Amino acid sequence: MPLFQEIDLSTYTGGQIVAIEPGSLAAKAGLQAGDELLAINGSPVEDVIDVQFYAAEEEFTLTVRRGGEVLTVEAKRRYNQQLGLEFAHPTFDTDIRRCNNLCEFCFVLQMAPRFRRTLYIKDDDYRYSFLFGHYVTLTNLNEHDWWRIEAMHLSPLYVSVHVTDWEARRRYLRNKTAPDILEQLRWLGERGIEVHTQIVVTPGVNDGRLLEQSIYDLAELWPTVQSVSVVPVGLTKQHKYGMRTHTKEEAAVTLDYVESLQPKFLDAFGVRFVYPTDEWYLVTDRTVPELDAYDGQELHENGLGMVRNFLDEWEEVQAEIGAWEGEVSEKSLTLVTGALFAPTLRETAVQFQNLTGTKLAVREIKNEKLGGTITTAGLLMGADVLAQMQTTELGDLILLPRVMFDHPDRIALDDLSPQDIANQLGKPVVLADTMGDVWDALIGASQVVYQPGTPAGDHIPLKLIPPDELDNNTHFS
Repeated sequence: MPLFQEIDLSTYTGGQIVAIEPGSLAAKAGLQAGDELLAINGSPVEDVIDVQFYAAEEEFTLTVRRGGEVLTVEAKRRYNQQLGLEFAHPTFDTDIRRCNNLCEFCFVLQMAPRFRRTLYIKDDDYRYSFLFGHYVTLTNLNEHDWWRIEAMHLSPLYVSVHVTDWEARRRYLRNKTAPDILEQLRWLGERGIEVHTQIVVTPGVNDGRLLEQSIYDLAELWPTVQSVSVVPVGLTKQHKYGMRTHTKEEAAVTLDYVESLQPKFLDAFGVRFVYPTDEWYLVTDRTVPELDAYDGQELHENGLGMVRNFLDEWEEVQAEIGAWEGEVSEKSLTLVTGALFAPTLRETAVQFQNLTGTKLAVREIKNEKLGGTITTAGLLMGADVLAQMQTTELGDLILLPRVMFDHPDRIALDDLSPQDIANQLGKPVVLADTMGDVWDALIGASQVVYQPGTPAGDHIPLKLIPPDELDNNTHFS
């Protein structure tokens, strides 16, 4: 039965369809880009979760608005057949649910002024948690949200716990009405909903005894709580609440403590359960664990195992280089990164240079806009790259971290595109994640190269290069 039977669909806002997959069920049913999906089997849809849930039947009715007219479309689907719709946004009722906390370490509250508007939106949407693995606090859910989580079995969810002590968590979130997180997690567990959690650790605030209590409280909820990611706090120079980041010595103490718990949980649960993010190892100059230390947990987006993945992929690339029988360009390359990853990349670059004979330089960029405490490559600014690269000798090809441009329009936080950087530096630019990308750039196999002198346009930066033109376009032989 539909949950909202009294809604007037003529005024209801549904999902704006922007594309139809050719040959899909939606295409055969006659849906068109520009249609607005309002309901399935009479149940109004408020996001793609509703679409997936209500369209799981073999036969169903789609209610769409085309122009000013509301239409009804009958559809039948084969087992596992996809509907084939692409929407303007995954949520239809609102773009994204806003956060009702005022955490002093919140990155949005520390953002420098005059960036794009979306960077100042504090998102805390349980639907994005289920769909994309975003971490949410569960402090802004209403009765309808909890009903959907249970009825649609939205599992797993990703939850920012930070501290389990109720009053301490309210202080940490600066939210006097924040519910008891342990009670919420128990409710989820009773309904078979699994949860991955994170604790952002701030020195003198939720470390020490509170950190110990939080980890053990969450361990008591195994297997509802599948993992605890321990993350060091990140603070920009705009931070104004008196918090601070860890010293190297404090980071080592926290890392030692978390690692000391892993064998106990491995014995009890069969997994290590609590995982320090890569940053703890990098700031303490320690070797990152092997991949099996993460027990198959897919938590890369939270900074776990990314460095090990990079290093393991480099091992594979070395074998590929050793078997290469083609020519290798004599052009020089410049690799750009942030301060945190620079030592690892420099060490790898030396090995790459020794294997290939290529002149390869690593350029560490300081984040002037957000401050020296922000050291990750993903938060680098295009303007900082331009300013600091102009003071050094550049290679024939510049490789920028792809994560810098992790935006649908392929732009950095300050709205500069790779094409903008290529134009202003007067050098071709390639985006790279791995040393395999560097090797591809060296042998002329990069699929996208941003050539200087190409108009950036309205941030449509991709310049697709036909395979038979790769060598000419990259100036590699």
